[in-house]
Amino acid sequence: MEPGSVENLCIVYQSRDFLVVNKHWDVRIDSKTWRETLTLQKQLRHRFPELADPDTCYGFRFCHQLDFSTSGALCVALNKAAAGSAYRCFKERRVTKAYLALVRGHVQESRITVSHAIGRNSTEGRTHTMCIEGTQGCENPKPSLTELVVLEHGLYAGDPVSKVLLQPLTGRTHQLRVHCSALGHPVVGDLTYGQASGQEDQPFRMMLHAFYLRIPTEAECVEACTPDPFVPALDACWSPHTVVQPLNQLIQVLRAARDPEPAEGGHSTHLPRPGRPPPPHPPETEAPRASYLQWLSEWTLEPDN
Repeated sequence: MEPGSVENLCIVYQSRDFLVVNKHWDVRIDSKTWRETLTLQKQLRHRFPELADPDTCYGFRFCHQLDFSTSGALCVALNKAAAGSAYRCFKERRVTKAYLALVRGHVQESRITVSHAIGRNSTEGRTHTMCIEGTQGCENPKPSLTELVVLEHGLYAGDPVSKVLLQPLTGRTHQLRVHCSALGHPVVGDLTYGQASGQEDQPFRMMLHAFYLRIPTEAECVEACTPDPFVPALDACWSPHTVVQPLNQLIQVLRAARDPEPAEGGHSTHLPRPGRPPPPHPPETEAPRASYLQWLSEWTLEPDN
């Protein structure tokens, strides 16, 4: 996957109501500052000028967010009704998401459930970042849950690294990056939560990628699996030497899983953990609900109470 430009937007799913794009790393989703060199918004306007909706702030209804430095699957609703159906799936926690990452060190456990609560960091100079509960300056920490499965061990530019599959079961800001850092295995190339040393000069990007996405709306199941960017053929610095869990087997499990009904409690598909039930979801708090309702009021037909 080459660096982003206005012309090279990659579409991995397209229907009358939805697009799923393979977002480039180091590209913002949108910006009110037209001086911004490149945004996904601009790529979409260039590729699909006829689909831009003047009634929205940015021309396109982005169903969820990806960090500036994160690449991968991002869903765009093409009308208000589609945006509303996607919103309900996110609200009912029926969306399945899986990310790929390269993290520092060799993670010894093959599977880990990370449950550190995450809050905003009020420490001077770190106010734009998040942190786990118990960290000095951590404000209003909220329940957070991430499943981590180790795929491979290897070396990146000579340093020990693990390739992992991550499932965020909650949606906190910077959740995957904060949880990996809390484990002592920060994402390679993460200059905010990573290790402050010369080795971070090596990566050309942050090694976090939204790999798989499924949104089971009433009208259609929006499902997309993007190409794996963390392979030696695309980055000669990455040299895997031990396979712990084949990626294709895990994706087959995600694809084959039945979509949960709202009446079942609204939980996304979990990768199997032999002998253990899936962990419970933390309860919805007022802040994300308020955020959802604000999003809904602009982009959909009417609020879902």
